[in-house]
Amino acid sequence: MDNERNSRHFESVYSQKVRAGKRRTYFFDVRRTKGEDYYLTLTESSRRMDGGYDRHKIFLYKEDLNRFVATLEETVNYIKTELMPQYDYDEFTRRQDEYEARMLEEREATAAEKTDINGGTEEAEEIPVPVKTELKTIVTVVPRPIVTTTYEAPKASPPIDDEEDMAW
Repeated sequence: MDNERNSRHFESVYSQKVRAGKRRTYFFDVRRTKGEDYYLTLTESSRRMDGGYDRHKIFLYKEDLNRFVATLEETVNYIKTELMPQYDYDEFTRRQDEYEARMLEEREATAAEKTDINGGTEEAEEIPVPVKTELKTIVTVVPRPIVTTTYEAPKASPPIDDEEDMAW
């Protein structure tokens, strides 16, 4: 019984993952306390050269969330407007969107290759499509066919062949 209670204490109620290049990943996990309260764990996980991982964690509790988010936004805006206003902060978002669109096209092409003997297609399967919002990515399921638009990245950006090329 005690082990069951402890495992519930560490279980993630909600989780989001942000890949940041080849070696870094950020995890945003909402966890439950023993007193049925919730807190946010921010984890940076980076791959070491020897194959292991280094992990750094920040724990945010409900009473600190508003001040933390406000200070984070203020700090990010300072960097973007005062320190580096000329930098294209959307470059990597465009590259990630391009990569996701190409992966979606490949999945659709693979699904389109599945045809029955009479030349008709199998029943349309539903494909999860990421929909970006201000603070998180929400996955909605829509039936095919899906119309995708691609963004033509600036010529200075090299093409992304796989997720390993996302070196931010």
